[in-house]
Amino acid sequence: MATYSQYPPHPGHPAGGVPGHVPRGRWWHRTGVRYGALITLLALSGLVILALVRQQTGTEGFLVGLGLAVLPVPLLVAAFRWLDRVDPGPWRNLLFSFAWGACAAALIAIVANSFATRWIATATADPTGADTLGATVIAPIVEESAKAAAVLLVFLFRRRDFTGIVDGVVIAGVTATGFAFTENILYLGTAFGTDQLTGDRGFTSVTAATFFVRIVMSPFAHPLFTVLTGIGFGLAARFPDRRHVRRVLLPMTGLLLAMGMHAVWNGSSTFGQYGFFEVYGLFMVPAFGLLTWLAVWTRQRELRAVREELPVYVLAGWLAPSEPFVLGSMRARRLAREYAGHHLGRPAARSVARYEACATSLAFLRYRAARGRAGADFAVRERELLHELWRRREVARPALEYAARRIAPPAPVVVPPWPVYGVYGNTAASYPASAYNPYRS
Repeated sequence: MATYSQYPPHPGHPAGGVPGHVPRGRWWHRTGVRYGALITLLALSGLVILALVRQQTGTEGFLVGLGLAVLPVPLLVAAFRWLDRVDPGPWRNLLFSFAWGACAAALIAIVANSFATRWIATATADPTGADTLGATVIAPIVEESAKAAAVLLVFLFRRRDFTGIVDGVVIAGVTATGFAFTENILYLGTAFGTDQLTGDRGFTSVTAATFFVRIVMSPFAHPLFTVLTGIGFGLAARFPDRRHVRRVLLPMTGLLLAMGMHAVWNGSSTFGQYGFFEVYGLFMVPAFGLLTWLAVWTRQRELRAVREELPVYVLAGWLAPSEPFVLGSMRARRLAREYAGHHLGRPAARSVARYEACATSLAFLRYRAARGRAGADFAVRERELLHELWRRREVARPALEYAARRIAPPAPVVVPPWPVYGVYGNTAASYPASAYNPYRS
């Protein structure tokens, strides 16, 4: 159970002291060992998947597929990073997610899908039916499970960085972006090899058609599926650890929904001549719009939580009176970083950005604690974040005060109901032009 105090300590209070020394665990608990094992696993997966894709597409097809498949990646990653700007997670989580999707998840999918499809074709002696079953049943189960593994790992081992729906959406979306990147290399490279054999060129080629469908029309398809799993994990993160049933059922529900949407998308080609366009227009686009609205709404809700939870630290002396207002506005945050960078250089801008991130994490920590959702390390985590703020206050506060002055709403001018003459009253609206005015020449 978390030790939650309604009133935080003052900066000089003993409770605000530097966090104590944390004893080191066993060797396999060390960060370096875990990072080394994870990097080795992803590197080996990357080498194997590289060899498999190159074997199926050829060197030239692989290079063409790589050049085309990379085009939507920066846009998708930037979109998820924009969504995560309120409480940005560390880049290492995004790098891990993308690498897992592009290497480990893609390798699992290629091996498992190929094995299952061949086994079904051998058992039923129906290769066409095996391909259809593999695309509509096997592939959604295998691929969504493989991508969900990355979200699960971040949820379990980077728990401080995984606190709500937005974190789940970002981790899941970046993982799926990496997976789609590798899959697009395979599809585009194979299409290019087919065109080399048939001699097709230009807009009538298989490569152009594949590029239009996968890169232009549906670059968001895989992120859209896996985001449902991320939302399930994000909802589970909002509940305390003792709610075991909800913390298991919510991610499982999200995963099943992701599999179902993936199956409908893959099966659209079997729904008739216009099945693909019907599923795309009536199912995929509305689902994309709904999930985008949910993500943006959650982002605005997070900003409101910052404005509501930080004033208690103003009363305790940790924050300046204007900071909750500034930290609850993305425009004000940007102005503060620009001010620090312009006057004090890039290190100061990075320090202000870190100050903003720590203050946001502090607000979310208190938001969860007030609703019984904080972990047992609430007091320790609160002290850590407060000291991060205190170390950077000399650089951050002038920048935040500048931002507060820039975006502060103008003071309203109240016009009294009685007649007022001169420059302070609206005499033209109060009196007709023929009325007596002793100050009018």
